Amino acid sequence: MNTILHKADTRGEANFGWLHSRHSFSFANYYNPERLNFGVLLVLNDDSVSGNMGFGTHPHSDMEIISIPLEGDLKHKDNMGNETVIKSGDIQVMSAGTGVMHSEYNNNPDRVVKFLQIWVLPNKKKVKPRYQQITLNENDRRNKLQQIVSPNPNDPGVWIHQNAWFNMATLESGKELSYQLNDPGSNGVYVFILKGGITINGEALTNRDGYGVWNIDQLIIKSDSETELLLIEVPMN
Repeated sequence: MNTILHKADTRGEANFGWLHSRHSFSFANYYNPERLNFGVLLVLNDDSVSGNMGFGTHPHSDMEIISIPLEGDLKHKDNMGNETVIKSGDIQVMSAGTGVMHSEYNNNPDRVVKFLQIWVLPNKKKVKPRYQQITLNENDRRNKLQQIVSPNPNDPGVWIHQNAWFNMATLESGKELSYQLNDPGSNGVYVFILKGGITINGEALTNRDGYGVWNIDQLIIKSDSETELLLIEVPMN
């Protein structure tokens, strides 16, 4: 078993006034040679954007981009004809493929929007760009794992071009969960604590800590308090 611990206060940081972002991995002006990626997971940004502000139209290609709103409303527009708003309980994915242009703005003038921006390297390049957005039933993650991303279009949640699975859970204090890896021979798991606290392998994790583990078949998680978490299983090569 191999592990890596990223405490919340060791993450990279960018603060532009309108945008406050914490980076679990190297991104933009934050570079840490020991935090380039976790397997094919390249970016896990914890973003807060002020009212009516956001990211103007910009390009991406050959990347699976997943957005998970945590608070507020995020307005999305792209050159595929999509113009929509995502909010807490929604999941958004763009397969950038051969190239996509998009913008993301806070849809409200008087409140912050908070969301996770996650980039995963695809297992297929130059695919046709695609967009998908769904609304989840958050009750389905109470004291259990709710799958939100997978490689299979017929599975619950959204799908991406990668052998990766994302799950979310909201746990009562003292609850224990086990997670069986879908591909233990190739994959690892990165656990990100949205709030609360858990213990994994004797390691205590709290708000916004990240913990990666690989060369395992199963992960046991025990909540130390009311906890919300994101679990990301990805190929390590």
